[in-house]
Amino acid sequence: MSQLLVHTKGANYVKIGELKNVPLPTATDSYCPVSHYDLAMNLADVSRDLLKDYTFRKAQYGLARNGNQMFGVHMYQNGSDEMGLSIGFRNSYDKSMSVGICIGASVFVCDNLAFTGDIAVMRKHTSNVWKDLEEMMITTVYRSQHNFHRIVDDSRKLKEIPMENDHAFAQMGRLFGHNIITPRQLPVLKREWLKPKHPDFEPRNMWSLYNAGTEALKSCPPSCILEKHLKLHRQFIEFI
Repeated sequence: MSQLLVHTKGANYVKIGELKNVPLPTATDSYCPVSHYDLAMNLADVSRDLLKDYTFRKAQYGLARNGNQMFGVHMYQNGSDEMGLSIGFRNSYDKSMSVGICIGASVFVCDNLAFTGDIAVMRKHTSNVWKDLEEMMITTVYRSQHNFHRIVDDSRKLKEIPMENDHAFAQMGRLFGHNIITPRQLPVLKREWLKPKHPDFEPRNMWSLYNAGTEALKSCPPSCILEKHLKLHRQFIEFI
């Protein structure tokens, strides 16, 4: 299962059809709601048309706050047995967060997500939101293929950076100091580094520490998990 939904606090799995059952708020002069279902379907349609060299792998959807917040991820595969392209997205009916779309990679061995900061778009629920979203979807998905290959290359480079415990502990403090990892998540990060759940992350390198970080972020509230992933990725890429 994907990290985006499985462990986020307050989110429950739903099927795509269940997104229709959440009542759409009434539009006003300053507020234009975006349908959870339409956002997921339109993004799937754009991806199918543009990702010609990718095979659809799976989709996951979650709802929180009695359906007022929606989170989703569409996952695609292209040749790599280790990583695949992921398109994460979110939406709200209670004005708690803007519409967000983010491109990243799925790490198949643990079903974690690695989101880069270069392709992440957010849009408030104001007039002409759908027109802007359609353009954002096309642009984001079109650029995603280049972005995916770069994330795969980033992972390769991170694997080449050796890490001793003292160095890893210093980086943990850096993640905590930059408010990426919370005090409650810090013990999870340390445990996943010292005793990783997955043998693939037993090598003592920067990539293993990165995945320990994504494991720790699983307890993030749904409303901030995309931003946390983006910040985590930026911190690690500074070392490449």
